[in-house]
Amino acid sequence: MKRGKKYIEAAKLIERGNLYDKEEAVALVKKAAVAKFDETIEAHIRTGCDGRHADQQIRGAVVLPHGTGKKVRILVFAKDAKAEEAKAAGADYVGGDELIPKIQNEGWFEFDVVVATPDMMGVVGRLGRVLGPKGLMPNPKAGTVTMDVTKAISEIKAGKIEYRLDKTNIIHVPIGKASFTEEQLSDNFQTLIDAINKVRPAAVKGQYLKSITLTSTMGPGVKVNPLKLA
Repeated sequence: MKRGKKYIEAAKLIERGNLYDKEEAVALVKKAAVAKFDETIEAHIRTGCDGRHADQQIRGAVVLPHGTGKKVRILVFAKDAKAEEAKAAGADYVGGDELIPKIQNEGWFEFDVVVATPDMMGVVGRLGRVLGPKGLMPNPKAGTVTMDVTKAISEIKAGKIEYRLDKTNIIHVPIGKASFTEEQLSDNFQTLIDAINKVRPAAVKGQYLKSITLTSTMGPGVKVNPLKLA
């Protein structure tokens, strides 16, 4: 893969193979984000879990203290009073059965998070095949299947992110934007790490956080020393 001049220059800031302390890694990833737009900073965390075993699955959500810097579009599946509550709480889209063909047949995906009341999961379940692969299926563990739609919406708008293992047992999540201060990125990153440490499956033996890389959308990765993250 051919790299651009900016990437090559940014990569010179980072010592390959070096494991950086959290603060140093955050400073470097910010410095290496030189694109013309406000790049997203992401954490990629390789775990010692084996997601094929149910007792080693990780899935949850955490509210980042400084948000993600991204405007999140929320779709809520609810009816009657709960639909009205969702609209009042600031949901971008609210509906029920009528949205099924729009999503299934017309490929409408102008939303980033899906919230549903438990009584609507029968309807939402019919979209499992299209929402599932995109990571958009509501889930009680992530707080997106709930009767308290107001709380769910306000938390998501405040910077709640979902984390889960992918097929290679890695967690990929945004922790902010390049325009954030180092302190904000550091706070968000630590909040995420604390949340993931808290849900360590008892069945995982050996090192839990194997490797952690911080990257910006267009920049090179910076490796964080996982052993120094309490």
